[in-house]
Amino acid sequence: MVSKTFKLILALVALIQTASYAQDSTHMSMSMSSTDASWAYDSSKISTKNMPQYNEFVNYQNPYPPKPKSMWELSLGGGNAVVIGDRPIFAKSGGNHFYGGGIAGSISARFALSHVFSVRLGYTGSMQKIPGYEGRTTTYYIPFSSNVTHTVNGDLIASLNTISSHRGNPKTNIYTFVGYSLAATQIAAGEKGFFKYKGSPRTDLIKAEENNLITTFHKDKGVAGGDNQALYNNIDFGGGIAFKLSKNINLGFEERISNTLTGIDFLDGYDNKKNSRGADRMAYSTIKLNFDLGNASTHTAPLWWVNPNNYIYNEVATPKHMKLPPVVLPDADGDGVTDQFDMEPNTPAGCAVDVHGVSLDTDGDGVPDCRDKEKLTPQNCFPVNSDGIGTCPEPACCKAMDSLKMTSTCSIGSLPSVQFKAGSAVLNATAKSLLDNVAQQLSANPNCKVKLVGYGASDKKAQQLSWDHVNAVKTYLTEKQGISESRVIFTYGMEGSGTSVDLMATTEEGPNTVPAPHPNLKKMK
Repeated sequence: MVSKTFKLILALVALIQTASYAQDSTHMSMSMSSTDASWAYDSSKISTKNMPQYNEFVNYQNPYPPKPKSMWELSLGGGNAVVIGDRPIFAKSGGNHFYGGGIAGSISARFALSHVFSVRLGYTGSMQKIPGYEGRTTTYYIPFSSNVTHTVNGDLIASLNTISSHRGNPKTNIYTFVGYSLAATQIAAGEKGFFKYKGSPRTDLIKAEENNLITTFHKDKGVAGGDNQALYNNIDFGGGIAFKLSKNINLGFEERISNTLTGIDFLDGYDNKKNSRGADRMAYSTIKLNFDLGNASTHTAPLWWVNPNNYIYNEVATPKHMKLPPVVLPDADGDGVTDQFDMEPNTPAGCAVDVHGVSLDTDGDGVPDCRDKEKLTPQNCFPVNSDGIGTCPEPACCKAMDSLKMTSTCSIGSLPSVQFKAGSAVLNATAKSLLDNVAQQLSANPNCKVKLVGYGASDKKAQQLSWDHVNAVKTYLTEKQGISESRVIFTYGMEGSGTSVDLMATTEEGPNTVPAPHPNLKKMK
C-alpha cells in the first residue's frame, strides 16, 4: 500500500506541473523541443568580457559564436540519509523492525561553466537513527544512537546528454559529479540495551566482539570516552537525473556518497579499533525541485538545458550568418533572359526581346524591330525584304505629303542639349528651364518638329538609360508644356556621351514612340 507521505509528494509534483503548464503552455511546448539559436546573434545575451568575440563573429573574423549569459539554478531537496558503516542498517527487537536511516534536506545554487560542465555550491543537513545491536552474549550491548550532520559542499558537475546531433534542447538532464565537502557531526547514544538487536547478528560484528575490536559509543563518554562531535573533510561523488516540468522548473533525483578523508569510523555510533571495514561513509538519496532564475530577456536557459548544436543545424537549414556566393545565372547572348528560359539563345546585340528572350517583331513580318525599317508593315504587303519593307507601293497621299514636307521650312536655329547626372534619368532645374525655352520656340513655329537624340550604345544598361533620357525629355515637353507628341521624334542608343540628349529642330519624319529596349533595366526615377 502506498504511504500517505508518498501520495502527498506525488500530488505536490502534479500540482506544480499543472500550474506551470497552465501559465505558459505555448512557450512550454516550444522550449521543451526548441532548436532556437537566436542567442548567437543577440548582443544582449553576451557578457561584456565576451563582446570582443561577439564583434569578431558578426564581422566574420571568428567562426565561433561566444558563450551566452545563462540563468542559474536554485535547488531545494529532501530525502533519506544513511551511514554506511559497521552496524546493520536494519535491526529487529522483540518482533519490531527498526530502520537505521534518517531524513536529509538540502539547498544549493548551480552555475554553468559550459554546456557540459557546471559548478554547484550547497548545504546538506541530516538527522539519523542508528539501530542498537545485542552481541552474542546477553551481557554486551551496542546501544541505539543518533547522528546529526551539517555539510557545506562544492561540486563539479558533468552533464552527459546535453549535446546531441539528433534533437534540439534536452528534456532530461543526466549528470555525474565529484566534489568536496566540510562536515560537522554530533553523535548521541541511547541507554544500554535500547532497541536491542535480537536477530542473527552479522558475522563480522561477532568476530569484532569476540576479539575485543569494538569500542562502543557511550552516552556520557562519547566514542571510547572521547568527544562526541567531529569536524572533518570529505570527497563526494554521485549522479542524478532531472526532468523538465515547465519552462523554468524541473524535478530531479540524486544520489550522493560522502567519503571521509580523515578515516573517521564512529559516524554509526562506535569505532572499530582495527578499522577492518574502513572508514564510515554517508549516503544521501534526495528528490530535488529545481528553479531556473534570472532575466530571460538577457539570459538563456541554464546551458545544460541548451544543445550547442542548435546553432550549427539552424545555420545549415536557414542561413543567417553564412556567407553565400551571389547566384550567377548564365545569359550567353546578354539579352537579360537567362539561358534556362531563353527561347532565342543567340539574339543579336542591341535587339529588344520579350520575356522569353525572343526578339520583338511588332508587325510579325519576320524581321526583328531592331533591323526593321518599316515596323508596321500591313499584312497585305507581305512578304517583305531584308529591311522589313513590304511590297505595297507608296500611296499617292504620302507622296503629296512628302512634297509638302519638302516645301515646309523650319526657322528655328540650334537648340540646346540637356544634361543628366550619371546613372540618373531625372531632369534637374537647369534642364527644365532649357526645355521651357524650347517649348516656347516650338509653339511659335508650328512647322517645326524637335528631334531628340539620346546616346549610349555600349551595352544593354547604357541602351536602356539612353531610352530613359529621351523619354524623360519627351514626357516633359508633351505633358508639362503641351507640345504634340506628333512633333517629337524619338531617337536613342547613338554612339556618344551617355549623360546627354541633343535637341534638333527639323521638318523630317520619324517615330514618336519607341518601346523600351530592355524594360527589366528601366529606371523608375
